[in-house]
Amino acid sequence: MTLAKSASESAITIALLIGAAACEVCGGWCIWKWRREGWQWWVMLVGCAILITSGILPTLQKEEFNRTYALYGGFFICASFLWGWALDKQQPDLYDAIGSVITLAGVLLIMFAPRKSTSES
Repeated sequence: MTLAKSASESAITIALLIGAAACEVCGGWCIWKWRREGWQWWVMLVGCAILITSGILPTLQKEEFNRTYALYGGFFICASFLWGWALDKQQPDLYDAIGSVITLAGVLLIMFAPRKSTSES
């Protein structure tokens, strides 16, 4: 099976991976705020629940584990910088931006590169 069988499957995959990355960053951020900045204990519990969701979301699409998590990693990197910029006012520098663009380009290459299906090998 190739990842980009159809536009709708690709859109679903991208949405699930963006959702998973957002959940992981949000959950980790909540735990960070609880642990490092003394936020209330229930923020940590919310973070834990959101992190569980981040682990479930990638399993809802059809690609195998290795490619799914490689793709997810690229979306996670970009989401981390955007989250920190939006919520903590930590603006990415030029190298953060360049690295994120390179990462996203790599993710899109992995996702949309033409491949033989496993039944053709």
